[in-house]
Amino acid sequence: MTEPIRILHVLGGTGLGGAESRIMDLYRHMDRERIQFDFLVHSSAVKRAGDDASGREPQFYDEEITAMGGRIYVLPKFKVYNYFAYRNAVKAFFAAHHDYRVVQGHMTSTASVYLPLAKRAGIPITVAHSRSAGTGTGLKAAVTKLMRKNLYRKTDYCFACSEAAGIDAFGARRVQEGRVRIIHNAIDVARFTYDADKRRAMRSRLNIEDKLVLGHVGRFDRPKNHPYLIRIFAAVCAVRDDAVLLLVGDGEGREAAKRQCESLGIGDKVLFAGNQKQPEDYYQAFDFFLLPSFYEGLPGALVEAQAAGLKCLVSDTVTREAQATALVTYMSIGLPPEAWARELLAQTGYDRRNTYQELSESGFDVRVQAEDYMNFYLNGDCSGL
Repeated sequence: MTEPIRILHVLGGTGLGGAESRIMDLYRHMDRERIQFDFLVHSSAVKRAGDDASGREPQFYDEEITAMGGRIYVLPKFKVYNYFAYRNAVKAFFAAHHDYRVVQGHMTSTASVYLPLAKRAGIPITVAHSRSAGTGTGLKAAVTKLMRKNLYRKTDYCFACSEAAGIDAFGARRVQEGRVRIIHNAIDVARFTYDADKRRAMRSRLNIEDKLVLGHVGRFDRPKNHPYLIRIFAAVCAVRDDAVLLLVGDGEGREAAKRQCESLGIGDKVLFAGNQKQPEDYYQAFDFFLLPSFYEGLPGALVEAQAAGLKCLVSDTVTREAQATALVTYMSIGLPPEAWARELLAQTGYDRRNTYQELSESGFDVRVQAEDYMNFYLNGDCSGL
């Protein structure tokens, strides 16, 4: 039996993040007798490329990756001052692992280091894949922008999840010239499709049957703008005593969010669900989805919410490319939270519906996208993507 070709995905980690979730959706729908995924991640717990990362905490997708036949390798975390040590670690890794058909780098901050070294080691195809439309602020953001300079010259292909993400990583000129292939983040649409029975069961389990449930799915970090989200919810609570906020996700900002809820007197109305292996069940329980992000690439959570038939209130900094249905309303996060609360309350009471066809026809079904990716990985043809 012929061994499957192996594709290497380079990421910060294998935790429950947007890019990681979308790659795992693709992985689950690959013909793994023909194509296998491996992962090259980063950790402060290692000093050399290929360390077994005994000091690295297992991450959300590790077990599933291993069960599907994938391998996880680790590089030391890039910290600017260790540039030469990081470069040497990458070089050593590809000297030992140069049998990949494709190296696809989703961590574009250091792609200008690892992709050229992969190419020199004999990797046929390299891809820089931009997954975010912002880099934040401060020194880290400045270094990222510097490292990305002329990244388009250092890779065979430039991919981006949205036009904004493409501009952020490769520049507006490259996007306008068509040198960046825009590939929208696809999801397993059928998994999230609205199901009234699942909704009733989930709301019963969470003891929120008679509540107005506002929901959010995302990591607790700055781009998601949780402080503003919580203030919106506080404004809703001033009008609706039956309101509940259900937050799915984890991250460094979780404890700060809890303290904010307590300080606003709404701590007993906010449910922190943490990371979930079956987030689709939580979307069923929501009545409304909120996403007041500072920036996004193309948010998979917004696509998932629409697949679940939810009305969504979203910041106008989020790309319109994620709007697959008429369920999405955009608003400025420059407005007071009370304005969001008024808009949200004006839209409650709608009938949930099945949006499977709309999402599929809009190109967000991972089953279709997986076939196109397989063609790219096997034949180097990305025309279908």
